[in-house]
Amino acid sequence: MSNSVYSTLTPIVLASGSPRRRQFLSELGIVFTIETISGEEPLPVTGEVPEDFACRCALAKTQSVRNASDNRETACFIGADTIVVLGNEIMGKPDNDAHALDMLNRLSGSTHKVITATAIIYPDGTTDAYAVETAVTMKKYSKEALTAYIRTGEPADKAGAYAIQGIGSFLVESICGSWSNVVGLPVTELLEKLQSAEIVTPSV
Repeated sequence: MSNSVYSTLTPIVLASGSPRRRQFLSELGIVFTIETISGEEPLPVTGEVPEDFACRCALAKTQSVRNASDNRETACFIGADTIVVLGNEIMGKPDNDAHALDMLNRLSGSTHKVITATAIIYPDGTTDAYAVETAVTMKKYSKEALTAYIRTGEPADKAGAYAIQGIGSFLVESICGSWSNVVGLPVTELLEKLQSAEIVTPSV
C-alpha cells in the first residue's frame, strides 16, 4: 500500500525554507528538493494592491532561486509569500517586540485578510503567480495576554506577528477560506495547477 497521495512526474524545487510549506508537500508524497537564496524583502510601492504585491514578492523570490539553480531547465520551481492585510495596510514581520504588540493590538478583536501568493515557474520558463485570500477574525485579548504570547518568541518572524498553526491559534476566533493558505501555502489551488501541467498526478 502506497502512502503517497500524489506521484511526482517532473522534478520540483521548493524555493522556500518554510517548514510548513515543506510539510504540506511531503505529507502528500510529492518529491521535491529545497533551494533558497538570501536577499532583501521587497517593499510595497504606493498604491500597490496587496494581492499584486504578494505576487510580485513570490515571483521575485522564485525567479532568483531558479536563476541560481543548476536545475533551472529541468525542474518546476515553486515559491510563495504570505502577507497580512488590515484594511488597506500590508503588515509584514515585526521589527521587535514593541512592534509585534502594536500589530497584535490592532488585529485583536477585528477581521483581517491573509493573502498567500504562489509563484510557479515551469521548466520551459513559463511563469504563473496567483494569490489566495482568507479572512481571519481574532478574538479580543488583553495587552497582558498578547505580551505573554510575544514572550514565547513565536511572533518574531511571522507576518502579522502570529502563527495560526502554532501557539497563536488561541488568538483566532474564526476563519473564512483556506486554512492552509493562512499557514502559508494554498494547497488546493497549487495541486490543481500542478496536475493541469502534469507535474504531479494522483498515485494509483
